[in-house]
Amino acid sequence: MVSLSRTDTSVVGRWWWTVDRWMLVTVAMLIAIGYILTLAASPAVANRLEFGQLHFVERQAVYLSLAIPLMFAVSLLPPLMIRRLAVVGFVGALFLMLLTVLIGPELNGAHRWLSLGGMTLQPSEFVKPTFAVVAAWMLADSRRLEAFPGKQIAVGLYILIVLILLAQPDVGMALVVSAVWFAQVFIAGLPMFWVTALIFMGLAAAVIVYTSFDHVSERVNAFLDSDGGGFQIERAMDAFANGGVWGTGPGQGAVKRTLPDAHTDFIFAVAGEEFGLLLCLLIIGLFAFLVLRGFSRLMAEDNLFIMLASAGLLTQFGLQAVINIGVNLSLMPTKGMTLPFISYGGSSMLSLALGMGMLLALTRQRPRLGGAE
Repeated sequence: MVSLSRTDTSVVGRWWWTVDRWMLVTVAMLIAIGYILTLAASPAVANRLEFGQLHFVERQAVYLSLAIPLMFAVSLLPPLMIRRLAVVGFVGALFLMLLTVLIGPELNGAHRWLSLGGMTLQPSEFVKPTFAVVAAWMLADSRRLEAFPGKQIAVGLYILIVLILLAQPDVGMALVVSAVWFAQVFIAGLPMFWVTALIFMGLAAAVIVYTSFDHVSERVNAFLDSDGGGFQIERAMDAFANGGVWGTGPGQGAVKRTLPDAHTDFIFAVAGEEFGLLLCLLIIGLFAFLVLRGFSRLMAEDNLFIMLASAGLLTQFGLQAVINIGVNLSLMPTKGMTLPFISYGGSSMLSLALGMGMLLALTRQRPRLGGAE
């Protein structure tokens, strides 16, 4: 068995003794739980779609075989390389987002995906983590260099992203990007006048979106309707009721046989039915621990870029989990948002691995050098 001593000066050795191993273990637990739930939820969906019974299980194994090395490799990088990687990834993802609007296939009335080599790619998933780091860089350098128009660049890029997302349309993704961006500019020291102004502009934008996009108004109206929030929400609530505290047992759930997105957006409901309340609380606890642990690492951070980038990545990760779980519990209108590291999906898994790799890299212990590293 290979052991790494504190005197090991190799890249991996230094990584092992500086990375937050609690965060690493938490991510590993989420991935393991996600794969078990994919084994439980996806065969019924695969049979319904007339695929092989293990179709989604095998594809998820392929995605994990790419995502885990990606997360590890990115977590080895220093902050300077994280910034450069984010810029390259952001430019590439933004270009692909434009292509989805121009030539992407229409699925359910939206142009959000590209078909590449037999695989479906959702470029906006990769914009989320890379833009969080790029925006942090711009905001940090605008504070460090008075003549640098970092704030203006961050605002311009944000507006561009939102316009492309609304053109697809992907209102939910636009809201997530907006929330993360707002959190970053708030932490960067946005004056209260502008904080208040952005809140009112956000409320106005919500009204405009509600009145302009039929699918948004339909989902909000269904959520507010006393009769329930639609078929999937009703079936998800049935799953939690069937599962109770202890669950019906692995593979014994019935709701997944009729729930269209049982392996993706509603995999948390499958967890509730087959493994009960205890596993659901464990999943929520793991997400909460990872986010709070990440923010605790930033309490003593004096590098503004690292603080803003890490805060953006943590906010994005936690918000995505809150939205998915909230939808499953009928606490929010339906939104196609995966549960991080647990739901089935290639683009989501790879983008989460990229974002978590960057977060692990930025929160590693390092000598305090001040400025941008």
